[in-house]
Amino acid sequence: MKYLLSIIAAAILLITPVSAADTSSPWPEIRKQRIAQLLPNALKAAGVDAWLVICRENNNDPLADHIGCENAGGTASFLFYHDETGFHSLAFSPSSEATALDDLDIHDTVISVDRSLSTVTEAAKFIQQKDFAKIAVNSSPNNAQADGLSYTQRLTLEAALGDHAARLVSSEDVVYEWLSVKLSAEVDIMRKAAAMTAAWEVEAYQQIIPGVSTDADIAKFLKAKMAEAGVEDAWAPDQNPNVNSGPDRGHSHATDKVIMPGDVIQIDFGIKVHGRWVTDIQRFAYVLKDGETEAPDDIAYYWNSGRDGGFAAFNAMKPGVRGIDVDRAQHVLMEAAGSEPVPWSTGHPVGYVAHDTGPNLGGSQNNNPRATSLKPLKAGMVFAFDGFHSWKRPDGTTKTISVEEMAVITENGAEYLIPPQQDLILVGGKK
Repeated sequence: MKYLLSIIAAAILLITPVSAADTSSPWPEIRKQRIAQLLPNALKAAGVDAWLVICRENNNDPLADHIGCENAGGTASFLFYHDETGFHSLAFSPSSEATALDDLDIHDTVISVDRSLSTVTEAAKFIQQKDFAKIAVNSSPNNAQADGLSYTQRLTLEAALGDHAARLVSSEDVVYEWLSVKLSAEVDIMRKAAAMTAAWEVEAYQQIIPGVSTDADIAKFLKAKMAEAGVEDAWAPDQNPNVNSGPDRGHSHATDKVIMPGDVIQIDFGIKVHGRWVTDIQRFAYVLKDGETEAPDDIAYYWNSGRDGGFAAFNAMKPGVRGIDVDRAQHVLMEAAGSEPVPWSTGHPVGYVAHDTGPNLGGSQNNNPRATSLKPLKAGMVFAFDGFHSWKRPDGTTKTISVEEMAVITENGAEYLIPPQQDLILVGGKK
């Protein structure tokens, strides 16, 4: 009950700024700040002199709207670079679009290129003139957000660069350093969205009629809340929300399973606000059987173990700590509590997509962890993370508590975006 009251109070205070009534997006101004304040350091941290992004119509780069080329028609080339005078942003735009692009005031300079000429060729000439030693381009086998350069675009660029083509490197490190850190204004938006997400999950549990309601019914309730507020899905619509009162299904859709007394219910749910920032939060409930006023001892134990594992992960989060170390802190408690193993990492970055760019909070149970599990946490990074406890059901299947919270890394540690779920939500019984 304390959790219910705290999250509803947080939602009442914070929900309005991301409601459907708010039609002005903060993204244009935040985008400018991100380019001016964060991108220069990202290039330096990645050890490159310049970053080139080629944009086009219909099959654009995944980061097009992060740099202002989301409306590209003809091919446009965007260059971010350091020289002896500082950091600069330069766009080579087809003449038919250059005026509108310049009006947005995102880039230091917009060069209008006659449509009979190639913006890629013009950008290549500039690169050759500046004699950059390392030029990052969006080709990456590991990060889809840094893999927007098509094969034919690459061939065109290499031909235009000539000998300088040997200086091309992957932008993977640039994109990692840039996208993984969020501005405080972005964290504030995500905080408000998280309050909305969790409040709706609690409200959804209040709609359940044991023996009548199905998992899909509760998912439909949450879809209706989203439509009413004018927010979008944080991930694939068919799998958001995932309401599951049966055995583990992983990332999946809600089914027509009827919710029964004795069930442990998972809601895995996320929303996207302003068409940009997403949440990823899980809440768990127990359906009381006749005569019960609280969860039985075994379920309470599973809940407490999973919740406390999440607290251990949170307490381990601070700048300089690696993702694999956060994962290990959670697994120490998980193993001590006798949990079955789980196939999921303790957590992941969240922000522009549900599984965003940044350190992976996993790998401690893997002999060959992902490279991002070995990356250190930094202030401004936002994570969704779980506390796990998994157990065998009588039919041999597993059920897992994976209460999922969101937190931002601060200079001194971590801070929850909203109050974490402390108690298992009870469904049925006395209201």
